[in-house]
Amino acid sequence: MRIGVVPNLDRAGGGIYQYAVTLVAALPHLLAEGDELVVFLYGGETLPDDLAALPYRTVEMRSVSGLSGAMWYRLASALPAGVRAAVKRALGGRDEGVGGGVAEDSLVDPRWAAWFTRYNVDLLIFTTDVDFAYRTGVPFAVAIHDIQHRLQPEFPEVSADGEWERREFRIGNCVHNAAAILVDSEVGREDVLRAYGPDEDAVVVVPFVPASYLNADVAPAQVAHARTKFALPERFAFYPAAFWPHKNHHRIVEALSRLRAQGLDVPIVFTGPNGGPQLRCDTFEAAMAAAEALGVGDLVHYLGYVDDETMSVLYAQATVLVMPTFFGPTNIPVVEAFTFGCPVITSDIRGIREQVAGAAILVDPRSPDAIADGIRRVFTDADLAESLRVAGHANLAAYSHADYEARVKVALRRALARARVAR
Repeated sequence: MRIGVVPNLDRAGGGIYQYAVTLVAALPHLLAEGDELVVFLYGGETLPDDLAALPYRTVEMRSVSGLSGAMWYRLASALPAGVRAAVKRALGGRDEGVGGGVAEDSLVDPRWAAWFTRYNVDLLIFTTDVDFAYRTGVPFAVAIHDIQHRLQPEFPEVSADGEWERREFRIGNCVHNAAAILVDSEVGREDVLRAYGPDEDAVVVVPFVPASYLNADVAPAQVAHARTKFALPERFAFYPAAFWPHKNHHRIVEALSRLRAQGLDVPIVFTGPNGGPQLRCDTFEAAMAAAEALGVGDLVHYLGYVDDETMSVLYAQATVLVMPTFFGPTNIPVVEAFTFGCPVITSDIRGIREQVAGAAILVDPRSPDAIADGIRRVFTDADLAESLRVAGHANLAAYSHADYEARVKVALRRALARARVAR
């Protein structure tokens, strides 16, 4: 049997990238003797070095238009919606309309089908929803990370400039045509079932585990190097997240201002890509301007995109992870912080409550006062911080990498069984 996986390995994707690397690392351990794993890579993308020894074959995937997959998506993301649609039509693509998608043969692109037929793949696994998942004609499993365009369309990153329609068409068709759907939580499963109505047996819960490329055993020399290079404060709050509105950086800045007014200075270290989509650039500029206007610009340390070694140091040295995001249902930085013994402050919202299971301080993401209070508690109460570390480790111990692999194996079995029935 030959299994193909199409991972999204754009590091700027944050959690999407981390999810892809973790899944690819797990798959070779789950195949039976004689099975083969083929990793289809977008043009220009490579797997991390720590996966190099795994038994898989790699194939560079080129789109039927002649552009590499990575080139197409990066080009398309920079175009206005109307221009993007016209270009796709010119290249033989189909318009993406409103609605949950339909399971019909017309969605299959003969050129994609012919391309994948060459590799005799029995099942494709997509680590995130992409439109050509349902255009190949090959049975597939797909990870659906969230449907926030349905749940919180007030955020422009999931709704503006045609984004709601694109997501609805793409996710709807992925769900309705997939042999199996991977979600990160019971809440995520409930959302997908309620919104799109697939067969319940098709939706498999596979919670997150920490990424393998982050190393909790940080050497003193690594700490010293990072502290010198980035002039890190002795104690600091930490938030690794791209500057989208739903990530809520602005209210963290407001919380720091309130703490300073109370006589407590708390530095914050932000990481994550700037640049790219205009909305992300605008959100970054607004957060930095707010920090200056509120008199806490000196407390905000923005490091940009950092490498894996630096990320490990930041988690290990941070006094607390502060993640008042509006989106879930669950988030990877939470489990990463647990791994490093870093206390967690995150949002008191559906999905995240279940993920942390009492191992974090939950706050109202709409309230700078609540965020400030959570930060103050961790920074001033050593016993509380220690109890959060212990609870975080216990949370992780309840769901291991072996548990993760077992759930992925269930998803594969269901996908293959359903694919055979469909054929």
